[in-house]
Amino acid sequence: MNRIYSYIFVMAAVTYLVRMLPLTLIRKEIKSDFVKSFLYYVPYATLAAMTFPAILYASNDMRASIAGFAVALVLSFRKKSLLTVASCACIAVFFVELFIA
Repeated sequence: MNRIYSYIFVMAAVTYLVRMLPLTLIRKEIKSDFVKSFLYYVPYATLAAMTFPAILYASNDMRASIAGFAVALVLSFRKKSLLTVASCACIAVFFVELFIA
């Protein structure tokens, strides 16, 4: 049981340090346009890197996952709402799994 508490403590310390160190080490304003633009896109790139593999393995058949992803991509480029995109992607996966798998 002591090992669990030590794991929790290490995870808490690492999480705290990752959030606290930039605030204490970088006190002045960032003036580099490159660094500003890099930091602006980091959350989007991280979210995409975490989400994309989950999309491909969300269903039992990768063809259904790719079809749902394609539907979501097309609808999102057409500026549809999040609810519309998610619903249509789920429906596409359902029908592809129903007829192909």
